[in-house]
Amino acid sequence: MRETNQSRAAAFVKAKLGPAIARDTAALLRCVAMRQLKLGTLTAHVTGGTDREGGGTGPVVVLLHGYGAPGTDLVPLWRELAVPHEVRFVFPEAPLELGFGGRAWWPIDMARLQDRFSKAAAQRLIAEVPPGIDAARGALLELLEALERDFGALPEQTLLGGFSQGAMLATDTVLRTTRPFGGLALLSGTLICHDEWRPLMGARKGLPVLQSHGRADPVLPFEVAEQLRAELVAAGLPVEFIAFNGGHGIPGGVLEALTRSIKRLTPEPA
Repeated sequence: MRETNQSRAAAFVKAKLGPAIARDTAALLRCVAMRQLKLGTLTAHVTGGTDREGGGTGPVVVLLHGYGAPGTDLVPLWRELAVPHEVRFVFPEAPLELGFGGRAWWPIDMARLQDRFSKAAAQRLIAEVPPGIDAARGALLELLEALERDFGALPEQTLLGGFSQGAMLATDTVLRTTRPFGGLALLSGTLICHDEWRPLMGARKGLPVLQSHGRADPVLPFEVAEQLRAELVAAGLPVEFIAFNGGHGIPGGVLEALTRSIKRLTPEPA
């Protein structure tokens, strides 16, 4: 059978990101203390808060899944994070549906990505401004505005983060807007849009960043993640960098660091 971009991606996601959540499991997740609703143009899964369905006035954590994952891919994380009950979680689904059941924030040429570890390929990755990233950012900003308007989500108490492609979009959104944020979480992301991102970093001086990456990541080079960290730090952003002995994933130590980042959004009792 002829190999296509979709067949490459299906194998890539299964091997590197783990199996997709089964449909019956996804349905169960929606039924247990969770709402699925439209925020702007994006479907999102909302949970946590005082009613476990996003209610209350607590901080908000918005986490964006990676390329090829189902929209529910990161939803189980909220049960793994030991944070105060008032913290609310929002898991948006990327707008593009892929042929094998996953979703994407913008298209990726998987054949090209598989050749990303040569020096020349890494430089192309860093320089690339992906077609479709502007539309993805616009949809995400609509979601954030809807959260502020309809859920009372204070921007300065909102942590934006993501995994892999979702981390790239989170970075792009934070750097290209003046909207306040309480923090940025980059889980196995990478540096792209370099010539456009770098001049914008200084405007976010002081913004807390959590960044994690596996030393043996077979998807996005560890060295490029280190370059992203170095440039953020040079621009004045405090970065907690979690390097782990593993691949493209979110191990327990990263969840502990994410828990700390989220707790910093919660005001201390008087």
